[in-house]
Amino acid sequence: MAQGLFITGTDTGCGKTEITLGLMHHLQQTGLTVLGMKPVAAGAEASSVGLQNEDARRILRQGSLALRYAQVNPFVYAPPIAPHLAAAAAGQPIQVGPILDEYDRLSELADVVVVEGVGGWRVPLGPRLSLPDLVRAMDLSVILVVGLKLGCLNHALLTQESIRHAGVELRGWVANQIDPEMQAREENIATLSNWLDAPCLGKVPYLPRPETARVSECLSGLQKK
Repeated sequence: MAQGLFITGTDTGCGKTEITLGLMHHLQQTGLTVLGMKPVAAGAEASSVGLQNEDARRILRQGSLALRYAQVNPFVYAPPIAPHLAAAAAGQPIQVGPILDEYDRLSELADVVVVEGVGGWRVPLGPRLSLPDLVRAMDLSVILVVGLKLGCLNHALLTQESIRHAGVELRGWVANQIDPEMQAREENIATLSNWLDAPCLGKVPYLPRPETARVSECLSGLQKK
């Protein structure tokens, strides 16, 4: 079975997909067969083969092997709203079983499977199901993407606390600058390094058009893992 990693973030728009793609590229450069997965996506367009989410499509394209879209993104919904609301509106509830089945199939094909979450960490997926429940069921450790902007310290520390409370391992974190005018960037990163109980795996500067190879180069902390 492949090693698996789950990518979560401090909030929607923190750059999870860019870091997911960069991480996949970095691992592929070491000779590993790497596949990606985005189990749940809200915000999709109709295509000739059904609804497809752009972030999931990018993860599909980055994979080392050709897959069907549904293998990467088994639960996809059209409106860009909270996933449990989108699922309820579509009458198609999010279920853990089919996600685990697809993950297991990908794990048989790859050395590493990188799984991207949806939104932030404490996201409802249904009336009695949340994102931490899914991560526990998949038995994955977490990499936290911290979107560097005003307020990121509070968001990151609360997210770490919730990850810890869920009984999930925080493997590491990535500082991803999403505000080009953020003040005291290095001081904020130093504070995060002091307060987060996991290694910093990379520092990604503000990139107006992030290129996967460039993001991969910024993940220098992975060399130590």
